[in-house]
Amino acid sequence: MPFARGSVSIRLYPHNDLPAGTIIDELVAQAGLALSGGFDGVMTSEHHGGFAGYLAQPLQMATFILESHSAGWVAACPLLLPLRSTVLVAEEVAWLRARHPGRVGVGVAVGALPLDFEATGSDQADAVDRFKAGLPTLVAMLRGDRLGPLGDDPALRACAEHPVPVLSAAVSFAAGRRAAASGAGLLLEGMSSADRLAEVTSTYDASGGTGAKVLIRRVWLGSLPSELVDRQRAIYDSYSGSTASFGDDRTVCTDDPAVMVDRLVDEVRRAGADALNLRIHLPGMTPAAVSRQIELLGSAVVGPLRSALDAQLG
Repeated sequence: MPFARGSVSIRLYPHNDLPAGTIIDELVAQAGLALSGGFDGVMTSEHHGGFAGYLAQPLQMATFILESHSAGWVAACPLLLPLRSTVLVAEEVAWLRARHPGRVGVGVAVGALPLDFEATGSDQADAVDRFKAGLPTLVAMLRGDRLGPLGDDPALRACAEHPVPVLSAAVSFAAGRRAAASGAGLLLEGMSSADRLAEVTSTYDASGGTGAKVLIRRVWLGSLPSELVDRQRAIYDSYSGSTASFGDDRTVCTDDPAVMVDRLVDEVRRAGADALNLRIHLPGMTPAAVSRQIELLGSAVVGPLRSALDAQLG
């Protein structure tokens, strides 16, 4: 199942310097490398206007991947919930699950980039309130509950027996409590330290949360040019509102697959997480470099990493 305990997934990003059709082909091909190489699933994520290698329609891209490959799960994660009707998101995800049983998940976030709200005609000032209202509704509907006037929708009704798991992006105590109260799992962002995120997962657990707790970490097997990391950091800082909002770079970079496994397992333990989502892509990387990295991780890291996580999580 998507986001399962001990799972190892990958987040993929478009190479937006390519033509649109080629972007899709390349991302679908990279997903195939990952899923055939041992990754449990693939995540896609959302920003608009071609921003920093993100996707305008992550759920649509998830559909392309699912139709192209028969193994593994796929999740639009995170999708920016305040930009959309919660009911329409639930319908779209439920029908995608009907087409691909057991292979669909979804994660949602508030969003912080002004461009996303400007482009969609949404008021960013209302985003948090819209998210607070939408998250429990989305989780309930994807469990076949609280369907209201949509009670006769076959795909939504089917979610009562086959629910779609939902993650909520969380980096604060309030977000952890909100996710627990709604029945969502946690998506733990990749820029915070494991110790900081442990406070969020502890709050989530204490609040009755029972969903997945998925830790994001950027990885690279081999030598990673520091200027690419610095470029990505500048992008994050450009919309975080403060150059001091993030701590040290969290990229797990090493030549030794065993060292990478040990470090990632330790990050999961310290953060109180129970699954991993790995990132590779940085602005300026070529498709060939990303594809090669996916192959290396699949052949040397993913299997031992999953075994180590299973042993740690019990």
